Amino acid sequence: MSALDWFVLLSTTLAIVVFGLWKTRSAQTSTAEYLHGGYRENWRTIGLSVMATQASAITFLSVPGQGYEDGMRFVQFYFGLPIAMVVISAWFIPIYYRLRVVTAYEYLETRFDLKTRLLAATLFLIHRGLATGVTIYAPAIILSAILGWPLQPTVVGLGVFITAYTLIGGSRAVSATQKQQMVVMLGGILVAAVVIVLRLPDDVSFSKAVALAGVHGRINPVSFQFSLNDRYNVWSGLAGGFFLALSYFGTDQSQVGRYLNGRSIGESRMGLLFNGALKIPMQALILFIGVLVFVFYQFTAPPLLFNRPLVAQVQASAEAPAWSALETRWDVLQTQKQTQTRQFLVADQLSTREALRQTEAQVQTLRAEAKVLAKRAVPGAETKDTDYVFISFVTRWLPHGLVGLLVAVILAAAMGATASELNALSATSVVDYYRRLVHPNASDTATLRASRVFTVVWGAIAIGFASFAALIDNLIQAVNILGSLFYGAVLGIFVCAFAFPRLRGNAVFWAASASQVLVIVLYFTSDIGFLWYNVAGCLGVVVGASILARTTGQLKAKSAA
Repeated sequence: MSALDWFVLLSTTLAIVVFGLWKTRSAQTSTAEYLHGGYRENWRTIGLSVMATQASAITFLSVPGQGYEDGMRFVQFYFGLPIAMVVISAWFIPIYYRLRVVTAYEYLETRFDLKTRLLAATLFLIHRGLATGVTIYAPAIILSAILGWPLQPTVVGLGVFITAYTLIGGSRAVSATQKQQMVVMLGGILVAAVVIVLRLPDDVSFSKAVALAGVHGRINPVSFQFSLNDRYNVWSGLAGGFFLALSYFGTDQSQVGRYLNGRSIGESRMGLLFNGALKIPMQALILFIGVLVFVFYQFTAPPLLFNRPLVAQVQASAEAPAWSALETRWDVLQTQKQTQTRQFLVADQLSTREALRQTEAQVQTLRAEAKVLAKRAVPGAETKDTDYVFISFVTRWLPHGLVGLLVAVILAAAMGATASELNALSATSVVDYYRRLVHPNASDTATLRASRVFTVVWGAIAIGFASFAALIDNLIQAVNILGSLFYGAVLGIFVCAFAFPRLRGNAVFWAASASQVLVIVLYFTSDIGFLWYNVAGCLGVVVGASILARTTGQLKAKSAA
């Protein structure tokens, strides 16, 4: 990066951190302030904080790569989210506010029993602790690729920095800085979209670019074809996406903790509905940025593999001559593709479309050969390079200054999401375990100290898992798969609590345990799209608990009315 890029990156990042710590400089003297910020946030802060928590660095690193490889169809993943926001606003929030809980899982002991509360809290800690590691790994890829630093030390350094930032600031600092982080993120992606369009050849209009993307199957935001094995279609998005969003925003402490900071039910509801209205357009824009990058590379040769550190290792290995031969074939194929692209722009005919598709198939075949060769040259290397597509484009083709801004966007997303997750992990550990089981009569000072200790512990666990994240082929899918493995059972517990007043704790506990095992078995033994795990997990708990309660006579008597 140039000196200007470094200035933009460091000044933006430091300004956000310093502002957040200064804004909340006198607020971290009690456990209440540290864990939930004193219930004082307005709807704008809540809405942007909820968005920033979900929009991790993975969003800005992996989603454009998803658009580049697979087009717009990933946006269907979010189709159920606005509906879930309405349900949570109308149903979940009033219950949480009435009880004034710090974590969502406190309610479950009041409604059921301690073991059901601890089961839900444990499932949250497992999957959120793992997912936090992935959100640390994502921006480490960027710094490693740009600066040439070894990846593992970069992971550790970044994780320590974000953990320290969370440790010092607590919940209020997280919320305060997430507003600025979200503004930087939204501004950055809009600038990126404009710059990519301007980078296209002068004679390629926006409409021609969209038409070219359509020929290659990248303009595919809606698919009505139903298949349980298809991860992204309208039905999986509306059904599975609804259940996933309902569980994530309604029962995951990293999100519940954001909107329970609100000064009133109305502020929390407005914040969630704001997120529901803006989320799909934002994700569609980020995916479309990846599609535009794909169009750009129809006129300019992309690298054979986007993972530059891996390419450097291959070029330094005994497979270097074979790699050079592949690159020669690649250059010929790219020249052929550019000629055919020009022919298509002059005459959009069936023959020119078919020629483009055939050449693109050859491109994908050659990339597959390159990945096999890279695997042979560097045993154990992850060759899927989707997560490197966007950052590779940014560092090579964006003007100085904007590179620093886009890197700042990704780091801001990493800081906001990871800090929220660490804060939620700490809050759950303290409220649902330490203060409930270990030290019920702990003083506020001792509880605050424990909160900070747990922040450090979970930061270390997340850093440890991030060290293994290189084995994951696509980060955005990995995070959503992790969530889908656990969210269904947790949501089922809450649905039983809210909607089935006659169910008791024993039946729900055992049904949830069995449902969680069922989902994990489905993951390892079937090809069902991961969004359906949320449906299966939730329904498994509800149906299983109902059957157990009736067969064992554990239904509560109907109230006299």
